[in-house]
Amino acid sequence: MVALVVATTTDPASIGPSSALLAMPGWQPGPSFQGIRSFVNGEVRVLEHDKSIVEEDQLDKRWEEATSETVDELVFLSKHTAVSNRPALTLHPIGVPHLREGEVPPQGGKPGWAAPPSPRIGPWLKLLKKIAETNGLVPEFEVTLEATHHGPETNKPTMFVEIGSTEEYWRRQDAAHVIALLVWEGLGLGGGTPIGNWSSKNDKDKVLLGIGGGHYVPRHMDILQKDGVWVGHLLSGYSLPMEDPTHSKVGTNTQDIGGTWREAIKVAFEATKAAFPGGEILAHLDQKSFKSWQKNAITQYLAEQKIKIGKPADFC
Repeated sequence: MVALVVATTTDPASIGPSSALLAMPGWQPGPSFQGIRSFVNGEVRVLEHDKSIVEEDQLDKRWEEATSETVDELVFLSKHTAVSNRPALTLHPIGVPHLREGEVPPQGGKPGWAAPPSPRIGPWLKLLKKIAETNGLVPEFEVTLEATHHGPETNKPTMFVEIGSTEEYWRRQDAAHVIALLVWEGLGLGGGTPIGNWSSKNDKDKVLLGIGGGHYVPRHMDILQKDGVWVGHLLSGYSLPMEDPTHSKVGTNTQDIGGTWREAIKVAFEATKAAFPGGEILAHLDQKSFKSWQKNAITQYLAEQKIKIGKPADFC
């Protein structure tokens, strides 16, 4: 079982951390395939390609076919952009579960798909904050999660690790070094225990499926600071398209509300369940981000799907 760490030469916030990681001890050249270069260290494989980070689909399957090694997880290194231009270090799951078949995803992936979220996302968020603080990047850089979005398509537990939010910060060597340390320590490359392994011993822990809110999921972040809470998919409001043809605020049946919000929730839940076998998955709603008819419809749908809803106290 190997972990793939994926970088692209077209993005300084991707190749920078990759180069810093490869400067650490123990790396050897690995096999090349389909124009993609690889480097090997223990059970970790760094892949470097020359396309957009969201364009190379099915890298897990393609690596398995090329090497006969079984891929356990993927970590993508990438830049982050934001209207605020604020410096940031971010982690997030990937997928576009709200898009309909036939729609073209603007940033890769496949409509109606979400990759299993890497169980490491929550533990690595805490580790990233610690490393960033130790290396003097906090408070200049915000350390945060993002909601589920974009591709590329994968089938194994996946996360993106990003540096934002402008060219100046994408090229920052100190930020690249922090991300390299995150991957080094997080995957146990230095000889330590990998951070964020999910096992049957964790089956009493709660897994948060975030529903609603903004892109940086602040109300879900509040819950995820607690010990024993793991991060599943995080669906912001833009991933829950809801159309109310009656424009009624009361008495609306879920069947009357169009949009792909149901599909998005179901796909995100199933992908989260696949990533955390045996775990208790609780939907956490950003209550204030919904109108009453939206909240009622989502609550009713979750009950129909037998997806439990967790209040903040339930995650303690």
